[in-house]
Amino acid sequence: MLGRERRLVIMAKEPRMGRVKSRLAASIGTVPATMFQRVTLDRLLRALSADPRWQTAMAVAPDTALLSPMLPPGARIAQGGGDLGARMARVFANFPDETVLITGADIPAMTRAHIDRAFRLAERHGAVLGPSGDGGYWCVGLCGGLRPPHIFQGVRWSTEHAMADTLKTLPKGCVGFADQLDDVDG
Repeated sequence: MLGRERRLVIMAKEPRMGRVKSRLAASIGTVPATMFQRVTLDRLLRALSADPRWQTAMAVAPDTALLSPMLPPGARIAQGGGDLGARMARVFANFPDETVLITGADIPAMTRAHIDRAFRLAERHGAVLGPSGDGGYWCVGLCGGLRPPHIFQGVRWSTEHAMADTLKTLPKGCVGFADQLDDVDG
């Protein structure tokens, strides 16, 4: 583990009806979509935070959700403002000397084995991306000390270009690729 702490950060929106999973809600309804968000986040946190190989925290949005009873218990940090890239860059900046892996709360197939493999790839290569079938990614990780100054700038989020754009912001040759997993579009 190269002597560095590992930190798993799950990006999570407060599961309020009408404010999460709007694309999913259009097809299955607001109540089931909100329940999906709550149950998936709770299940992921229970499974992943119990692993002693890393510390787990939620990066929550909006920032006022830091004290929300609608979120499962656990360590929380505020995501802050800006687009997804600005919020993830802020997470990495909060833990400059740790190996940090950021993932979403809407990847039901994600397991401890996926997370451990992604951490090992980040430690071996400096960075890791976990591709998804839509051209984006389910995780991004950086080894402690590697914090590219322009990471995520110019990334076209929620498009088939997100991973390719992100690769352009990382130092060449320092990215390992984790298993492909898909999120549930929201």
